Amino acid sequence: MAGRASAPASCTWRAQCAAMTDSSEAIAMGKRPERHQYELTVDGKLASFIQYRQAPERLDLRHTEVLPGYERRGLSSRLARFALDDARKGGFKVVASCPFVADFVQRHAEYQDLLAHRAS
Repeated sequence: MAGRASAPASCTWRAQCAAMTDSSEAIAMGKRPERHQYELTVDGKLASFIQYRQAPERLDLRHTEVLPGYERRGLSSRLARFALDDARKGGFKVVASCPFVADFVQRHAEYQDLLAHRAS
């Protein structure tokens, strides 16, 4: 069963970090502004990321990737939820350019209010 824990003391990310434990794996998520991406690590190793572009009042989630060996574990869904929650906390509207994120928002009604309309 997954349980929430406080962020690890070694977390040096400039934005908030979240740590969760699944069985014996330590999963941490954070926003890396210098890389323009949200990252999810498993036992300290990068497992998934979402690249973004930030503009005033908008956060464009552009591309999601899962590294080999971490597929089919729901990690990108966790990271999408983290990024969307972070956008909400920051007062951003979201542009879901990434097909994975767009599908995630479509399947999770609690995030649909975050969607911004693209400027023509």
